[in-house]
Amino acid sequence: MAGLRPVQIWVPDTRRPDFEQECHRQARLVAQADQADAGLQQLLDEAMAEVDGWTE
Repeated sequence: MAGLRPVQIWVPDTRRPDFEQECHRQARLVAQADQADAGLQQLLDEAMAEVDGWTE
């Protein structure tokens, strides 16, 4: 009635016995991808340099 509608969001079940293992697996994949992309860190540094007030 107020112009709103419900939204349902599905999130991972942190109670699953394999949740921690899956987090580690995905983190390893991300770390490997980051290492394989030599220009990624430079791109991120350049992008953050454009954010006012950002310091390392």
